[in-house]
Amino acid sequence: MMSFLYKTNATSRRTFTRTTIKKMIKHIATVGVYVENQPAAEKFWLEKLDFEVKNKKEMGNGLYWLEVGPKDAQTALVLFPKSLMPNYTELKPSIVFNTTDIDATCATLKQRGVQFKDELANLGWGKFASFLDPDGNEFGLREW
Repeated sequence: MMSFLYKTNATSRRTFTRTTIKKMIKHIATVGVYVENQPAAEKFWLEKLDFEVKNKKEMGNGLYWLEVGPKDAQTALVLFPKSLMPNYTELKPSIVFNTTDIDATCATLKQRGVQFKDELANLGWGKFASFLDPDGNEFGLREW
């Protein structure tokens, strides 16, 4: 990764030096989505969206640290219990998924019973739609 460092010398002229900086962060690991019922949420993401379980560890009281995501993806959703987050109503996810064929993706999701909040629309920058999970969390789809 290249970056530029700006320096001011004694005559107040700005110069820049090209340096190589190691990446501190490799990728976004997880995004939290707060759910009422983890088994129902897990079933939704696996059966309706073809996600897979990336990580599932027991946290006690029948609750799990549960990560799901698209196959071969580095980023996952954490389906986190609302019961452990007293302020979950203030924490809304803003997540948009990319797809290469949004028309087919929307049609498949509808066939599987997924509820759409915003129907597929052709916006100035591309096509977009949004759907809801069983807890009412909204997720976007875009063709990019």
